[in-house]
Amino acid sequence: MPIFQDSNGMAIKFFIQKDIPQEIQAEVCETIAALGGRVESKVPRAGYVLVQPGTAEEERLRLCWAIPERPERFFVPYTYVEACKIHGMLLKQIFVHEGQPIRMHIDSSIANVNVRAALSARIMHSGGDPTASAQSARVVLADPNTEVFQHLVKTYQGEPDKYVESYLWVKKCIEKGQVIYTPVVYKNPGGRRPGEERTQFTGEDEENLCQWIAAKIPYKETGGRTGNRLYQQLCEMATDPEYAWVTRHTWQSWRERYKKNAVRLDARIAEIVDLKKPAHGEKGQYGYVRKPEEKPKRIRKKARPNSNGTMIVGPSDIHQQELEGFPVPVPVAIPGVAGVLHAVGGPNDGYPGMGGMIYTPAPPPYHHQSIPIPGPSGTQQLDAAVARQNAIEEEMEDDESDWQVREGNAPPPAWAKRRHEEGDDMNEGPSKRPRRSPTNSGDREDSGLHVVDRALQDVASDYRFTVEEVREFYDKCGDVERVRAKFKKMRDTLNALHDDDGA
Repeated sequence: MPIFQDSNGMAIKFFIQKDIPQEIQAEVCETIAALGGRVESKVPRAGYVLVQPGTAEEERLRLCWAIPERPERFFVPYTYVEACKIHGMLLKQIFVHEGQPIRMHIDSSIANVNVRAALSARIMHSGGDPTASAQSARVVLADPNTEVFQHLVKTYQGEPDKYVESYLWVKKCIEKGQVIYTPVVYKNPGGRRPGEERTQFTGEDEENLCQWIAAKIPYKETGGRTGNRLYQQLCEMATDPEYAWVTRHTWQSWRERYKKNAVRLDARIAEIVDLKKPAHGEKGQYGYVRKPEEKPKRIRKKARPNSNGTMIVGPSDIHQQELEGFPVPVPVAIPGVAGVLHAVGGPNDGYPGMGGMIYTPAPPPYHHQSIPIPGPSGTQQLDAAVARQNAIEEEMEDDESDWQVREGNAPPPAWAKRRHEEGDDMNEGPSKRPRRSPTNSGDREDSGLHVVDRALQDVASDYRFTVEEVREFYDKCGDVERVRAKFKKMRDTLNALHDDDGA
């Protein structure tokens, strides 16, 4: 059945605003006829008046023909015909209240321009007016995902004939074919309703409370019966089927019940305690917790030197140490370590962090002496250990001397003389090729002088001046080549002079 025909097969009537452009009117007339409708030359008693929104003629037509006595006469934009064709149905005029279009405001929180335009068109095609301001509108449409929406709800929630809805509300109403505003839900502000009584305490409630207090705080003098935690723990037992009764009241109510009836309830608690006779601090009573485990005291044993330099760790009396079960230190010499480590058993035998060893400093180098070590059978002599330690220190000292260098005008280090002497004793030449001075001063051997000193000596020798004269000029200029050029020029000048005899 064509969409512009009613249930009886009769054509739906349309009237088109006369000042709409003729080409638009012709197109609309063609579409209406194709969909089974009929265009009238006068405003029909029941049907649709196609107008151009926002024009003076549209306002005149509404004033003349929009009357409550004709509820089946609807004013819609001329685009309504095309919208019905697109949807394949006659769009119902649902956004109408008391014969007038429901005024709506599209809030700017709906930022997408295309969404706003589509929303406006759907409202007009369904009988509403989307051009109202926020103050005059009956419905304010906004984006529910913004803070503006919540602000609008709080602003207008006190006005009975004003509604704030999501922009999706329009689509929901069209799909349902009627206007349904979002309902308000009553939120209890708190407190009992008038005439409503709180849950009354029964004798069984008091008996259960007394049993709980008698088990947790059997003796009132220990304190705690009016504290919060005792009753909070009671309500925490609600998951236990045995304590299902605690859910009848809040923990504050249980506490207040005891406080206001303490004298009477204390007498009943005392009777329960007399029957069970629990001891003070018995397991399960409130306020008593397991005593923490005692940590063993650690005695720090300070190291102290005795008269011969041995570091003794532990009690001052070695015999007391033996009585306490500590083994007597046994010396152990470690190569490369300037001292002696004494083994004292395993790593956990009372010397944490030392791996069961005690350090004994070495005696001064080059002094052979014996170190008395206390032991179970008397004093032991460690001459071999001391001698070995001395040899290690001498070797380390020799290694250090090999790295010494000559500083300034100081005499050459011992290793230079030693190697020179070793070469003479073995009737061998130097192990390396003799170093030459930068001034090509001949085949003179390297005497261990600094390279600058050797260069200055070469200049003095080549041009027959004293070393002091050459050094004095070098101290002024600091350049060996300049010194060489200077004294060469001086020697050439002297050679060019003629003596008084004319020779």
